[in-house]
Amino acid sequence: MNSLKLLIDEFARLPGLGKKSASRIVYFLLKADDRRSQTLGQAILDLKKNLRECSSCGNYTDTDPCQICTDPGRDHSLLCVVEEAKDILTIEATNEYHGLYHVLGGVLSPLNGIGPSELRLRELVARLKKPVSELIIATNPTVEGDTTALYISKTVGHLYIPVSRLALGLPVGGDIEYADKLTIGRALKGRTRL
Repeated sequence: MNSLKLLIDEFARLPGLGKKSASRIVYFLLKADDRRSQTLGQAILDLKKNLRECSSCGNYTDTDPCQICTDPGRDHSLLCVVEEAKDILTIEATNEYHGLYHVLGGVLSPLNGIGPSELRLRELVARLKKPVSELIIATNPTVEGDTTALYISKTVGHLYIPVSRLALGLPVGGDIEYADKLTIGRALKGRTRL
């Protein structure tokens, strides 16, 4: 197999990339100077070599504990539970949340063989032994995400920590006529006063 086809096939295996996108990337790299290709290759190697999970929150980091967990400017009494480390980047981009995080590493999914012991739930309960003013559950609004949120809420209920869930509803710029019934129902339940 030639180098061109091999690299296109490898890029096409990445999530969100098909053959056409992979081809565009590879042909871009062919035209780019050697330094760009070397930088990309080294960045990929460094990613696997230098990053690990934070022993506290589960986020990917090159220092342990991570910069978020050790930041004295953050509210250490707020804890936001997310499914995956990539969700932290999305929430951080809003610049609205200034607490700590806990990465579950997935959601409950019995059909896929993922039960409570496959997630970082024991670690979550251990973290809740320190003073926490609110536990925010930021799992995706899917059946598995909702089930996981409910399971967490029941699991930590005996700790008497306020548990909240991200508001769900219509996206900004969305039209009501195109929204599904479940989304509209959640938007009505989660409405706020003006």
